[in-house]
Amino acid sequence: MIATPEALEEIVGRARAQNAVALDTEFVWERTYFPNLGVVQIGWSEQDVHLLDTVALTDLTPVGLLLADPNVVKILHDAVQDLTILRRATGAAPVNVFDTQRASGFVGLGATISLQDLASEVIGASLQKGETRTNWCQRPLSSDQIAYAEDDVRYMPAIFAQLQERARQSSREGWVIEEMLLLDDPTLYEEPDPYVQFERVRARGANGLSGAQRSVLRELAAWRETEAREANRTRRNVLPDEGLVEIARRLPDRPQQLPKKGLGERERRQYGEELLAAVRRGLAVPKDERPRQQGRNPDEDRISAVVQIVQAAIAGRCTKTGIDPRIVATKAEIRDLVVAFADGDTSRLPVLSGWRSELVGNDVAALLNGKATVGLGGANEWPDLLLS
Repeated sequence: MIATPEALEEIVGRARAQNAVALDTEFVWERTYFPNLGVVQIGWSEQDVHLLDTVALTDLTPVGLLLADPNVVKILHDAVQDLTILRRATGAAPVNVFDTQRASGFVGLGATISLQDLASEVIGASLQKGETRTNWCQRPLSSDQIAYAEDDVRYMPAIFAQLQERARQSSREGWVIEEMLLLDDPTLYEEPDPYVQFERVRARGANGLSGAQRSVLRELAAWRETEAREANRTRRNVLPDEGLVEIARRLPDRPQQLPKKGLGERERRQYGEELLAAVRRGLAVPKDERPRQQGRNPDEDRISAVVQIVQAAIAGRCTKTGIDPRIVATKAEIRDLVVAFADGDTSRLPVLSGWRSELVGNDVAALLNGKATVGLGGANEWPDLLLS
C-alpha cells in the first residue's frame, strides 16, 4: 500500500513514464453525497500493480498530474464514474482515456460486459469476486480485499492491447479512437446543475403540480442539492422527495404553515427559513419562465412507431457489423432524432455525426428526410436499411 507522499510521488513518476496505465477506484457510498474514496489502483503490467491508500494520503495532486498527462493512456473499465471520483479528489480533468467496456461494444463483446467476463473472454484470466460491497475505508485491508483490488487493474493493459488489436482487425480502430476522444470532455465529470434536479423528484403528487408549484419545486430541489453537497449528505437525508412535493403543493408563506408530511421537527426547525425563501423565489419566477409539465405529444403514437422502426433499423445494421447498438444511440436519442426531423431541426444530433453517421446515421437521415414531405408513412423503404 502506498501511504506516504514520497511513495506516491515515486509511483506516479513511474506511471507517467509508461505509454499506458490502468486505473480503478474502490469506495464506500452509502450515507454521503460524495463517495468516500478508500483505494486507488494503478498498474501498468501484471507485476507492477500498486494500491494507493487514500485514507492515509490527504493530497492526491500527483495523481491529477497523471490524469491530465496527454502522453499516457489511462485505461479504465466503465470509466466515467471512476473518473468523476478522481476528478473531485485531484482537481484534474482527465485526458487520453480508454474505456475497455465501451471499446468492447465495437468488437462484438457488448458495451455492458463486466470486467470479469471481459478478462475471461479476451485473455483467459479469472478475476476474484465477492469484495465489491466491502468497506474500503477500513484499515487494515484484508488479504482478500487487496487481491481483489489488485486484480481489477492487473490485467487491464493486456486487455487494452487485445481490444486494440481486435479493433484493427475489424477496421474499427478509427471509430474506437473517435469514441474515446469524447471522454476528454471535462463536463462529463462535473456535478450536475442543481436546477435540473427537480426532474428527478419522484413522489406522489409531483406530476399534478401547476406551473407555479413546479417552479417552487425546482427551487426547493436546487436548494436541497446544494445543501446535500455542502454537508456531504444524501439528498433524502437532507429532505425526502415527499417533503419537497408537499411544500410545493401547499406553498407555505410562514413557518407555521410548513407541512408535517415529509418533514420532521428537525427539518422544519433547521431548514424552515431556507425552505420558505425557496418558495418565494419559485413564486417570483415569471409565468413564461416556469417549468412546464411535459404533456403527451399529440403525435406520440406516430413518433413511437417510427422510433421502433429506427431502433430495428439500427439493430439490424449493428447485428451485421458486430457493433453494440447501445453505443450507437439510446432510445431517448433516437426519439430526439425522429422529433428533430419532424420539426426540421437536426443540428447537433450525435447519431448524425462521426462514425455513427458512417455506420447508420446517414441512411436513417435519408429515409426520415424522404418521409418528412409526406408525413411518416410509406414504410416500404425501411426493409432496405434493415437488410443492407
